[in-house]
Amino acid sequence: MGYVVGDYLLDRLHELGVTEIFGVPGDFNLQFLDHVVEHRGIRWVGSANELNAGYAADGYARLRGIGAVVTTYGVGELSAVNAIAGSYAEYVPVVHIVGVPAKDIQANHRVIHHTLGDGDFHHFRRIAAEVTCAQADLGAADACQEIDRVLNSVLVHRRPGYLMLATDTARVEVQPPATPLSPPADFSSAGARMAFEQAALDFLVDRRVTVLADVFVNRIGATDQLRSLLHAADLPHATLAWGKTLVDESTPNFLGVYTGAASPEAVRAAVEDSERLVTVGVQYTDSITAGFSHRIDPRRTIDIGPERTVIGGMDAYAPLSLTAALEILTRISGAFAEPDPTTPAADVIPVITDPGETPLTQATLWPLVAGALDNDNVVVADQGSAFFGLAALRMPAGITFVGQPLWGSIGYALPAALGAGLACPDRRPVLVIGDGAAQLSIQELGTWIRERLTGVIILVDNNGYAIERAIHGEAAPYNDIAPWRWGELPHAFGGDEDSVLTLRATTVGELRECMEVAAAAQDCLVFLQVVTGATDYPPLVSDIASAITRANSGS
Repeated sequence: MGYVVGDYLLDRLHELGVTEIFGVPGDFNLQFLDHVVEHRGIRWVGSANELNAGYAADGYARLRGIGAVVTTYGVGELSAVNAIAGSYAEYVPVVHIVGVPAKDIQANHRVIHHTLGDGDFHHFRRIAAEVTCAQADLGAADACQEIDRVLNSVLVHRRPGYLMLATDTARVEVQPPATPLSPPADFSSAGARMAFEQAALDFLVDRRVTVLADVFVNRIGATDQLRSLLHAADLPHATLAWGKTLVDESTPNFLGVYTGAASPEAVRAAVEDSERLVTVGVQYTDSITAGFSHRIDPRRTIDIGPERTVIGGMDAYAPLSLTAALEILTRISGAFAEPDPTTPAADVIPVITDPGETPLTQATLWPLVAGALDNDNVVVADQGSAFFGLAALRMPAGITFVGQPLWGSIGYALPAALGAGLACPDRRPVLVIGDGAAQLSIQELGTWIRERLTGVIILVDNNGYAIERAIHGEAAPYNDIAPWRWGELPHAFGGDEDSVLTLRATTVGELRECMEVAAAAQDCLVFLQVVTGATDYPPLVSDIASAITRANSGS
């Protein structure tokens, strides 16, 4: 067999930076997987289930820029829908490749396995259309063009794409790509650029400017432009939790993480009372604003979005890319007033002075963890105590912080950390996850060990679903989980004394010692179980839980 559609798809993915593909084999994708295994630049990473494979591809894409997951028709792809929906909600470019029955089977409406038995083979494509930016049912005549169309859409919109690859279509001979895919072009109009530059100058001249940045800066790939603006005028700046570590949090101009009324008072005042505020790539959600408690005055704000910018809550400039708007502000930044020298910087990580025998609490756990992080770490925190416990703390320079605060699917972080670690093999992943969340996706620990991925897994053992307890039913049985012997799991999933180091901490002193041991154990996976109280919550969790409780009650 010569060069076929499956090879073309793999070459295009490799061109975009994919060197690992996640997934689960099934009879409709097996022949395509032969080409994955044979590809010189792409490696197959089999997952324990399709949901975890989707999570892993998401974590991979957040670090690498794009990810890919392969499932089989029906039963396999539906298992991955939750993960793909999370990628869609959080603007993560993942390509979902679904092996489907041969074209003649579809054309004759055969009743075969993995279907609903009605001969309609597009039920699940219609589901996928709700959580992907582009879809294609690849056919022999136009497979290559359709692959390029979907991949281009994924790159432009930074959201998942969906490809139905029939068993026979995957084997159709085609020509290799003649030219590379074109990178997304800047769509800003000259008129919008000129009008915005003059209006922004009038709005900001001789005014003190503060910047609030968030997730879209990262998704669009405009972090360098943001840093140039901040550096050009020494601007005080903050992020929301969704955009944590988007900027260097070790600099004196970093104010902290803004979470509306739940922010530290100095951070709240610096953002909400600023003379002029520039918001960049910001999307306010309930969980990162403590129930929409943010108080941003649009009359004093320039709001830079992915495709348009609004000044003073009234005047919109479009089409204008976020990147172009940042470059324009950098160019005129010399006209801004000098920053207020009294603007407070974020607090450093609190120093824990409790005696070593003091039982661990949420108040001591997170500063001890944050203080032990290295500059090259990729920190992946599951939704709940782990995410909000760390989000409030200042991180060392160079760290990448990954969470899923909008979609908020508990269990996401373990497979996502695996994907992130494989995407950046020269950086050490640090996973922080609660016991309840881990029980949802723990099978991927076996993949982590099989791949011989090093790093640190911090398992917070607080006997149940902590954030749900904080929201409602603190003592209710539905927030309890089955007790597991966590320390035995790494070996049950294939680890040995050379590949996994298992630790446990219940006190401040034990955690200090464990973090020191983990820092030294660079050549293996460290699995650290930390024990805290079932009803002990980080302050930010309590604030957000109260807001969610009010919203759920309709008040």
